[in-house]
Order: sequence, then C-alpha cells, then structure tokens
Amino acid sequence: MKTRLFIVDDHYLVIEGIRSLLQQEEDIEWMGHASNGESCLAFLEKDEPEVILMDISMPGMSGLDLCKEVKKRYPGIRILGLSTFNQRSFVEKMIESGANGYVLKNASKEELLKAIQAAKAFKSYLSFEAVESLRNHTEKEIPILTRREKEVLEQIAEGMTNQEIAEKLFISATTVDTHRKNLMMKFEAKNVAALIHLASKAGMI
Repeated sequence: MKTRLFIVDDHYLVIEGIRSLLQQEEDIEWMGHASNGESCLAFLEKDEPEVILMDISMPGMSGLDLCKEVKKRYPGIRILGLSTFNQRSFVEKMIESGANGYVLKNASKEELLKAIQAAKAFKSYLSFEAVESLRNHTEKEIPILTRREKEVLEQIAEGMTNQEIAEKLFISATTVDTHRKNLMMKFEAKNVAALIHLASKAGMI
C-alpha cells in the first residue's frame, strides 16, 4: 500500500526538492502541496492524505496552529514537523501541537523515508539533531538568529510596528510578522516585553 503524502511549505524550492527526492519511490503517492494553512485546510475538505510534511514557520497561520487544527479535525492524519530549526523550543512546541515527528529540511532521502514510514505506522520519529536538542536541555540555550531576525529584533526593541519595520527593511509586513513569531518561539517569550527582556539578557540588543 502506498503512503499518501502531502506537504505544506511556503517555499516552492523546498516542495520541489522533496518531490524530486521521492517521486521515484513506489511506496509514495504524492498528493500535492499547499503554501499556507488556509489552502491546506481547503484541500483536506476534499481529500485526506495519510502523512503531511508540515513547515513550522509560514506567513499567516503557523505550522503549530495548523498542526493543532488538522489534528482536531482529522485525528487520523499523521504530521511530521519540517523545519530548518533544531532548537528545543521548536521541537517541543511542534510535538505538543500533535505532530508525530520532527525532521530537518537538510534530511537525507533515507531519513525522510524512514520518518514517513514511522509516521504511517503511528510511530514517533525525531531527527538526530532534534533528539540532541531535547537531550541537551539542562542549560538555557541562547537562540541562533538569522541576519534578518536580528534586524527585526532591533526594530522591535525600538518599539516599531510591523508596518514600520517592513517599510524600513523593504520587506512585507507579513514577512515581518513571520520573523516576529519565530523570535518569540526561539526565545520562548509569551509577549514582546518578555522577548526584549530575554534578548537583552542574552546580549543581543
């Protein structure tokens, strides 16, 4: 029996990369893709895959919120978190949202297939890096930020709104909001005040 696979990611290159990796696999039935949470939910109203590879960081509805919603509506669907981040906070929050596993976007074809097979069998799967990040949780880790996240963080600390940051950095307000969500998750902050406090404590602003 083929595994019916669907992917949700806002980067077309990621989707095409994974599709090209798996298109020759006889055990995989590629059902398509969605670039955001809303289009994913619309697809699921018409058809139901067995396994979804789900990006965590997306504009609009995050992978965390989408995972919760999919699990609530379709508890039989297995979800594998798909991310470039291997930080403990990302792994924990995705699993808490109902994901059956967590795979990094740099995973090999063999690891991806292993994760999909485990999910189909209702088993959990965590990439090696994800396991290591959960294991090394004794010390509070200092988040690793991208150059753009650092720029957005500096502007947030200045009290600027998403629109003001977008205009200053020449990016969309939606992109700023995505970076803001990632920063909150990386610092495990519940609000902007906590984010600024933790970033200041870490010497980042």
